[in-house]
Amino acid sequence: MEKFDNLTIEQIGAYVYCLLDPQDNPFYIGMGNGNRVFDHAKDALKNPSISDKIEIIKKIIDSGERVRHVIIRHGLDNDTAFAIETALIDFSKYLGANLSNLALGHKSSALGIMTVDEVQRKYHAPPLEDLGKGCVIININRTYRKAKGEKSFYEATRQSWVIDKKRIPGLKYVLSEYAGFIVEVFEVDRWYQIENPNGRSRWAFEGKQAPDDIRSLYLNRRIYKKRGAAYPITYRLSPPSFRVE
Repeated sequence: MEKFDNLTIEQIGAYVYCLLDPQDNPFYIGMGNGNRVFDHAKDALKNPSISDKIEIIKKIIDSGERVRHVIIRHGLDNDTAFAIETALIDFSKYLGANLSNLALGHKSSALGIMTVDEVQRKYHAPPLEDLGKGCVIININRTYRKAKGEKSFYEATRQSWVIDKKRIPGLKYVLSEYAGFIVEVFEVDRWYQIENPNGRSRWAFEGKQAPDDIRSLYLNRRIYKKRGAAYPITYRLSPPSFRVE
């Protein structure tokens, strides 16, 4: 099935959906209206950009298989669909699901899944007003839970990222960010390139935990991003007038 007919579209309203591979492994959760659930596979065939989601879809199609589409809940208004999508993305990632969603769910940094310690931190964390020279923020939403267990924050942050090559020489400190908070700070000894199977170069670094005087400037600070920002690399903070939680 490649699309809903008009009668179905009129009845289902907004809905929350999941894309699965042929082995029934979920790799993307979203919400939408009309035929949104089918658009990802169509876009992958004509989209020259590369993302984890597109790479997975192209691999499925190239193998002669099809993406599986599951409607989790329908008959919703948009606000309710956003809330359900957020809860599913957050909880799936909390349980270790390998979703290709770049961002957490809608308003996740403000209201999404947190431990009791993270809730406490949220309402006491001062904002980060100045990023400082030579710093880059790397969002580790996708690897944060593993970092707290089998992986260290260092291993979760150090690789592998699409970074502007021209910026590399000036990047001395890496700030690990999860859901709008700086959770660790690293001092970079060296950057090096990693070649992906798709031929697109990514960057990794070797380094160590930053000195205490540097960490104290950033650790447990809250940052704000423009609404809808999903790219994991941040070189500068948004102006206050554009910031949202």
